[in-house]
Amino acid sequence: MPNVLDLRRRIRSVKNTQQITRAMKMVAAARMRRAEERVLNARPYSVQMRAFLADLAARSEEREHPLLARRPVERVLLVLVAADRGLCGAFNTNLVRAAQKYVNENRNVQVRVVAAGRKARDFLRKRGLKMEAEHPGIFLRPVEFSAASQLASEIMEMYSSRSVDAVDIIYNSFKSLMTSELIVERRLPLEPIEPAKGETLVDYIYEEPPAVLFDHLLPRYVEAEVYRALLESQAAELAARMTAMDTATRNASDLLSALTLHLNRVRQAAITKEIIEIVSGAAAL
Repeated sequence: MPNVLDLRRRIRSVKNTQQITRAMKMVAAARMRRAEERVLNARPYSVQMRAFLADLAARSEEREHPLLARRPVERVLLVLVAADRGLCGAFNTNLVRAAQKYVNENRNVQVRVVAAGRKARDFLRKRGLKMEAEHPGIFLRPVEFSAASQLASEIMEMYSSRSVDAVDIIYNSFKSLMTSELIVERRLPLEPIEPAKGETLVDYIYEEPPAVLFDHLLPRYVEAEVYRALLESQAAELAARMTAMDTATRNASDLLSALTLHLNRVRQAAITKEIIEIVSGAAAL
């Protein structure tokens, strides 16, 4: 049974840990609010960009583009988007499991991988999977568009050069503070962009030929989608960390209560034992 000194040391250690988890929760909450705002601002841009491309496609017969080309899938590029840090609950674990499941289900094709985030890179290294590119540290600060543009350029270059026949991405989509959704979706080739049935087309006036517009806008659209995926992942990571640190703080409080109660019982038992010894000694005299 631990003595009073051991219990006091344990209580002091738990209090120090609780202070750390409380501070990490507050930092994650502050960063998460800003990340949530960026996600909510990025979503309408992506939707409007796709609507614009659909309108352009409806007015033109020229829809050929390397990013729209479809061919038999023999080589697949997997982009795994995870966090740079831990202490965010099952956030990274779920992504790793999804990536492992993806690799197991696609043994009939050659899978190449790109890692975004240190946890993704570490997982792929442990599994011995060859990485075409890695982007550690991308989530240590608010995600910049330049980082997303670089990642998107690597993806588009590999697809346009026929090094891969498809590009899939695994990331967490931010839903709310308490929930996120694991997404596994195909980014390239782009789905055929067609206007929705019954949708009224906006009367745009295009100065450039549709083929020229597609050459400029489709890469921009891919960059915007990759950027949105990174923003979604960062917001989901911060929300998961905030929830995990809040749970850890509450668990520390419960543990402190239990340790304090145990300390009081041990101390009372020691006092009772000393009193019994004094009384017994007095009675012997």
